[in-house]
Amino acid sequence: MKILIKNIKELLQVREDGIEKVSGKDMAVLPSLKNAFLLIENNVIADYGSMENCPDVIGANTIDATGKTVLPAWCDSHTHIVYAGNREQEFVDRINGLSYEEIASRGGGILNSAKKLNETSEEDLYLQSRNRLEEVMQQGTGAVEIKSGYGLTVDGELKMLRVIKRLREEYPIAIKATFLGAHAFPTEYKENHSAYIDLIINEMLPKIAEEKLADYIDAFLETGYFSVEETERIMEAGKKYGLQAKIHVNQFTSIKGIEACVKYDALSVDHLEIVTDEDIEALKGTKTMPVALPTCSFFISIPYTPARKMMEAGLPLALATDFNPGTTPSGNMNLVVATACIKMKMTPEEAINAATINGAYAMDLSKTHGSITKGKIANLIITKPLTSYYQLPYAFGSNLIDSVIIEGQMI
Repeated sequence: MKILIKNIKELLQVREDGIEKVSGKDMAVLPSLKNAFLLIENNVIADYGSMENCPDVIGANTIDATGKTVLPAWCDSHTHIVYAGNREQEFVDRINGLSYEEIASRGGGILNSAKKLNETSEEDLYLQSRNRLEEVMQQGTGAVEIKSGYGLTVDGELKMLRVIKRLREEYPIAIKATFLGAHAFPTEYKENHSAYIDLIINEMLPKIAEEKLADYIDAFLETGYFSVEETERIMEAGKKYGLQAKIHVNQFTSIKGIEACVKYDALSVDHLEIVTDEDIEALKGTKTMPVALPTCSFFISIPYTPARKMMEAGLPLALATDFNPGTTPSGNMNLVVATACIKMKMTPEEAINAATINGAYAMDLSKTHGSITKGKIANLIITKPLTSYYQLPYAFGSNLIDSVIIEGQMI
């Protein structure tokens, strides 16, 4: 199967050498090629260049992209797409003045989702999750990480991870699975944290490893949830099973969690709505990718990750959706990019870099995803005709995607 895209107004994120990530000032640079072509063969990017060098390809499906922009599909490195039901009532509760913490203390929040999930069959859970995955693919996402964490029991966590595995097998999209048993403490373990962590380490992890159900391990490292010491215990246990850490941290408070994550070589630290100078120093020169989730801040009205301060300190930054039923019921990466520009004062170049190449890095997919590079997987967004790619975040309420190609297939 060959696809030749011709007359591309602008081809974005063109990187000849292929790089792992971009940091600091380099995030403001988005390499592009005007009046371009791109050739797909066997699901990978085979060639691209100026239209004056466009080859004649016999038997290719030719797409005329006159006036249109082509860029890599979004890489969403933080989602909770596999869940049961919704939390619409909590949405209204927040409108009526209740805080996230107050809702959680009344049995809402994560524990509410866990109750629904454990009452839902694996097949029903798969069907609900499949619909969400198809939606985000149509919105331009070509690689996604999906977490467990709404089971909070051995059977519930395994059920979620088996659903993620099935999605990975049945859809042409790169999916990374993260085990998040340490999402919250079930009610029966509220006064005995150590016993629940024992359950995670001694019962959940061995079964997950035996069935090869996870790529990463996560924990909600936050005041009132998992402490630094508890999270370190979980990261250490994950390491023994070859599961690198990707940790929720600094959503509401800064308690030296980032320092601990770096010590354990976490692939990413996610949320970061609260970031101190000490946190920034801890991240400098490390291989850990900071990940911001701006539509979570938008939806529950909490601070936004201080992107400018972090990039000015030389750090990289990735953007992701946090798609989940309670705090971000949207997997739309286009809205994430727009929100990062509007609320976090990221330039369109910085936001697109954060949502493509840096998002790929946060899932260890830099070698295959996130840029227009020969030999990488053909995951592409073809926009509708645009005046410039600045229109993508500017016209934040419009669907500017004409078509999506994932692994060489038109979605």
